[in-house]
Amino acid sequence: MDHQRDTSGGRSRRFTYVPGFFEHDRQPTGPDKGFRANTLPGLGILDRHYDSEIGSSDNLQTGQTQWQRFMGYLQHLNQTAPSGTSYKLLYIIRHGEGEHNVKEHEVGRHEWEAKWAHLEGDGSRTWADAALTPKGEQQAKELNSFWRNSISELHVPAPQSIYSSPLRRCLQTTHLSFNHITNGPASPLRFTISESLHEISGKHTCDRRRSRSTIVSEWPDATILEPLTENDELWHPDRRETLEEAQARIEVFLDRLFENDPEATYLALAMHSGAIRALHAALGHPDVWVAAGALVPVLVKCEQM
Repeated sequence: MDHQRDTSGGRSRRFTYVPGFFEHDRQPTGPDKGFRANTLPGLGILDRHYDSEIGSSDNLQTGQTQWQRFMGYLQHLNQTAPSGTSYKLLYIIRHGEGEHNVKEHEVGRHEWEAKWAHLEGDGSRTWADAALTPKGEQQAKELNSFWRNSISELHVPAPQSIYSSPLRRCLQTTHLSFNHITNGPASPLRFTISESLHEISGKHTCDRRRSRSTIVSEWPDATILEPLTENDELWHPDRRETLEEAQARIEVFLDRLFENDPEATYLALAMHSGAIRALHAALGHPDVWVAAGALVPVLVKCEQM
């Protein structure tokens, strides 16, 4: 297992989402109406022209897909951006259905928060560092098929780097979603585990990760983005992390991402519902809630401060 150290020297960048390219940016916000964003055909890329195409019909004449044209535009943005400014497209994945999701649905949000979330299971189901259910595994496998079809038919670019929360349901989702997409059939999937992508933590045992030793043993081909302590120091039995605290660690992650992975333009992040909300907040993105097992794209602009 490889390891990476922080070389950014503290957060020194500003991050914003760039609207106008994907349906996800204009979907309904908040939980009140029950909307959850799902994976859209073509990832919801909008049918539009790009500034780099003005005065030229070459792209249209060659029959390029919308995604191929977007890739050309994103390359143009990075090539013409001022010094200290760059762009990356994030493929944001919420893990598939977990054991904890099933129990919460069974008892309702109030009972879950008041009692069951503080326990490790109910005698028949265990949700401490919750694993995927069979349905959750199938959702991740469907993402794998989605990637295969989207890459071959629409020329959606595969992620050049993949990052995952250290919680079990995200690690499982990452492997099932990307195995043999970014790696050959005879080679292991390579991805990076980051504590910063951890779900909003505390009180709920489903959000208390297993030990570093266990994670390293189960995922020996993954890279650890340090620090990852032996035990989960984000989790406390009597205190729940706030959205603002989660946003702060997501901002540190983004800073490190643009500092330490500069060559990757297309990156996948396997995360959680609350962590995705924190990421959206860090980017100034509308508070769109994401369904379990769904994939949504967000174009991010980074400016050196």
